[in-house]
Amino acid sequence: MTPSARAVLPAALDGSFAHRRASTTLTVVDAAGAPVPGADVTVEQVRHEFGFGNIGFDLIAFANGAASGGHNVFGGARAEQGARLAELWLGLFDSATLPFYWRGFEREEGRTQTDVMMCAARWFADRGVRVKGHPLVWHTLAPQWLLGRSDAEVEAAIRARIRRDVTAFAGVIDLWDAINEVVIMPVFEAEENAVTPLAAARGRVAMVRMAFETAREANPGARLVLNDFDLSADYEHLIEECLAAGIVIDALGLQTHMHQGYRGEEQVAGILERFARFGLPLQLTETTLVSGELMPPEIVDLNDYVVDSWPSTPEGEARQADELLRHVRSLFGHPAVESMTYWGLSDDGAWLGAPAGLVRADGTTKPSYDQLRGLVRGDWWLAPTALTADEHGQVEITAFAGRYAVRAGGTAVEVDLAAGPGAVEVALAR
Repeated sequence: MTPSARAVLPAALDGSFAHRRASTTLTVVDAAGAPVPGADVTVEQVRHEFGFGNIGFDLIAFANGAASGGHNVFGGARAEQGARLAELWLGLFDSATLPFYWRGFEREEGRTQTDVMMCAARWFADRGVRVKGHPLVWHTLAPQWLLGRSDAEVEAAIRARIRRDVTAFAGVIDLWDAINEVVIMPVFEAEENAVTPLAAARGRVAMVRMAFETAREANPGARLVLNDFDLSADYEHLIEECLAAGIVIDALGLQTHMHQGYRGEEQVAGILERFARFGLPLQLTETTLVSGELMPPEIVDLNDYVVDSWPSTPEGEARQADELLRHVRSLFGHPAVESMTYWGLSDDGAWLGAPAGLVRADGTTKPSYDQLRGLVRGDWWLAPTALTADEHGQVEITAFAGRYAVRAGGTAVEVDLAAGPGAVEVALAR
């Protein structure tokens, strides 16, 4: 095969990322199925198989065409910032997490934000973004109107909520954090809610079963994630118990909010190895690194840290960029990890008021954004590449697994290239 018939992304040859590499032979055929020697082919990457994600909260109002400067019910960015944030978001990320916190989604029983969230979900999906709903069941931000009901009534309401929303969004959102932070759920005391008493009465495994089986019945094609911030042995024991009980878990969610400082590659690798033993894909669902002063290490519950101002600093921004790239490289290098979701694009509205965004409140990018984009959409990205098919009508592609746009003659198709060797056939339009 001549050099002009090969596209090679050098970064994909790095031995650290061999498990992400796709080596594919693409054959161009005519309408009769015969190879087309010498065909002009253009190959361009559309997204990675690995999910480089961020929350989409900031863009809900923009996606719904909001023109006012107010905040939407989920606390997203002001509407006039939307166009700039949308450009930055789509310029780097390919997987969006949208908020389905029950209290905000259904402030009054029976009156939901379905139309608003559907518009946002479709906005992302129409742009080739994978969309995830977060979460279906959680004790925090449970609706106040559930208080005072019996456990049986609360369980019925939870099941009804799951069926309604998973069914309504099927085909647009087929990935869900089915239940969130179960380890603490039965003993949670920070605020009164109707879910904790139910979890205390039924038990953790029963809560997980309820969430997963109800969601699976509503959408058999959905992928369902068990998500938690507690990465101790308690979470491992919960997973063991759920799997022993026959609950089908599609992926494990590991939260890594690092407001108190980067955990470091060694500690992260240890966490990944402990949870990889279950043989399930790992999603790093909630990642943050601050670009300002670090939260004191003695803070146990991050929500307890309250300050009037928490500014981003030049020194902090340099540290954030270095740590984020190190973190992303270590996750991309571990075969069990299928995605990482950063928890916030902008400092404006960031969780806990922390300078954890990759974009400053004024809309300018921090070094963390610029350098991560240079890695994910630069070093790890196959830009539009013109090729000429050999005498067998073939071109070879060695790059990272993902979705690619292929143009040959008058035909344009998108193909998914999986890790490992493979073959794809592109038929020219009749």
